[in-house]
Amino acid sequence: MEPPVDRIRLSQTAREQLLKLKRTTHIEHWNVLCRWALCKSLAEPTPPSIINIPADSNVEMTWQVFAGNLSDILAIALKQRCHNDGLGTNKETLATQFRLHLHRGIGYLAGDPSIKKIENLIEVLGITEDK
Repeated sequence: MEPPVDRIRLSQTAREQLLKLKRTTHIEHWNVLCRWALCKSLAEPTPPSIINIPADSNVEMTWQVFAGNLSDILAIALKQRCHNDGLGTNKETLATQFRLHLHRGIGYLAGDPSIKKIENLIEVLGITEDK
């Protein structure tokens, strides 16, 4: 499946929020935190606010680095969310919504005062162990 974007460049605000999350969770890779942030935002019932997000940080990655082996799953989840929200699923809409969801999710995770260690992040995300 075609990815919604080829490259991702984060805002300086998102970079600072991710640095905070890296310190508290000890997850060292930007892409892992960004995947969880996207999923957190996609799980929210309301669409993200349409805002201008500057690409003014030095944090940049390709879609492949961001998504890894979840590339198709994340692209399909975003496409389905755009469909559910009554938006188009053309490349431009997907790219815009991806950026909005990613930044909203980073803000949600970084702003959650209960996340003080990786275990708290797991709880917030609702990750459970299969038995």
